[in-house]
Amino acid sequence: MRVAVTLPTVFEDQSLADAVGDAAAAGAHGVEFFDWEGADLEAISAACADNDIEIAGTLAAGAGSSIEATEPAMTHPAYTDQAIADIERSIDAAATLDCPTLIVTVGAEQEGFSRETQRECIVSVLTAVAPKAEATDVTLAVELLNTAVDHPGYFLQTTEAGVGVVDAVGSSHVTLLYDIYHQQITEGNIIDTLTENVDAVGHVHLADVPGRHEPGTGELNYRNVLAALADTEYDGYVGCEFFPEGDATDAVAGVVEMAVGDR
Repeated sequence: MRVAVTLPTVFEDQSLADAVGDAAAAGAHGVEFFDWEGADLEAISAACADNDIEIAGTLAAGAGSSIEATEPAMTHPAYTDQAIADIERSIDAAATLDCPTLIVTVGAEQEGFSRETQRECIVSVLTAVAPKAEATDVTLAVELLNTAVDHPGYFLQTTEAGVGVVDAVGSSHVTLLYDIYHQQITEGNIIDTLTENVDAVGHVHLADVPGRHEPGTGELNYRNVLAALADTEYDGYVGCEFFPEGDATDAVAGVVEMAVGDR
């Protein structure tokens, strides 16, 4: 198991390139950021090389990163071709950055279409882009989000629904992003749900509940959660995607200690 840092949330007052050094100093193995199109990729890549840390993940562009109802989304049949094109160019960008994971979000539930139709649209898009993901060795991580607190109307919420989509696509390079913060709000039962479905999980995010701050500020026992995840021999990233209440570097170092320790 390796630890990554989502730079725009953990070190939100710094440029992405400047934050790379702090992530490395905390013991992280990788960094993540959202908008690859708007980022200074040359500066970020140089900072990663200087600090011996990799770009662990970034977010797809356009219809591959839709959350709100007003945005073009995989869930809308009219945007299938756009979603495919947006994700494929994002795969190319990730491959250029030697970034192993591309995060995708499916969008909001659409009025006028059944949930089954929307699910079929999602599966169709992901099936279409899977060959490029496989050829470039970039793994897509389809994110589940909560609707109760942060993202009302988002289509893909439960682990069961997410695993169903991944299974329907049937590609080793189409997986779930299991965000422990979101899933605690949506369904709880984190240890059993995560470990029982770990074969479908390609990436993990964490933050405590409530508040989306660092572990130790809320109701989750992250030491137990991460120990259970380690017992499954999960070898992917656990990404710190929180807004720290305390010192950001100390918060990341605490996650590294729990996730890696003496393992």
